[in-house]
Amino acid sequence: MLGSRQALHRVALGSASAASLAFLSTTLLSKSSDDHIPSLGYAWTHTGFLDAFDAKAVRRGYQVYKEVCATCHSLEKIHFRELQGVTHSSKELIEMASEIDVVDGPNDEGEMFERPGKLSDPLPKPYANEEAGRAANGGALPPDLSLMAKARHGGVDYIFALLTGYCEAPAGKVMLPGLYYNPYFAGGAIAMPPPLQDGQVTYPDGTEATTSQMARDVSVFLNWAAEPEHDERKLQGFKYLTVLGLTLAVTGYYKRFRWSTLKTRKISYVN
Repeated sequence: MLGSRQALHRVALGSASAASLAFLSTTLLSKSSDDHIPSLGYAWTHTGFLDAFDAKAVRRGYQVYKEVCATCHSLEKIHFRELQGVTHSSKELIEMASEIDVVDGPNDEGEMFERPGKLSDPLPKPYANEEAGRAANGGALPPDLSLMAKARHGGVDYIFALLTGYCEAPAGKVMLPGLYYNPYFAGGAIAMPPPLQDGQVTYPDGTEATTSQMARDVSVFLNWAAEPEHDERKLQGFKYLTVLGLTLAVTGYYKRFRWSTLKTRKISYVN
């Protein structure tokens, strides 16, 4: 009898696993198209109900962005002051901002002038204007990355899949000169060459800079850049829900206390 129950249990587990795999395959196929595949769902440490961004990953991701991505992509929505307490200290950011020259003005004579950067300035752009960006990249304009985690279906999963998804084009796939095959990019052909290579940066904390590690870190950083209020929003939401729960409990108790004399009384009618 015990052996029969174990056999039935194994059959049930096998059926459930097969059903789950079939559902996952069907879901992926339904989202796939003839020219690209959807990004998978990866495990991130900040996607839980009360989970915050990994501060070390955000700092490493900023380093990858600054040393690799910033040569072509801008981050216009982020200012130096927003990095304060997230990736660097105030002193470090003041020094970093002062290293760049910002065109400001006009002055009292109506002329534009250059000044050292300050915390209120946005991160510097790689190109002066859109035309310069297109001219430097064969007509393709590298997009701004400020809201990339929100602008693409799949969000942070898409960014990580794109950065690690470069491979040889399959047989029959014709690639034009200057394009690279990436199955996660719409059309499968992308003008951006593989941006990450093992050992491309040196992390101060000693983390090994593999391609997947750098892709993970910069994906987390870009996710933070798209919603810098993420951690504070979750913290405030938890506080509001806690206070709301206590308020409901007190209100329920007060209601029972105030109405107890009426709900427990007995009314007798005498002829």
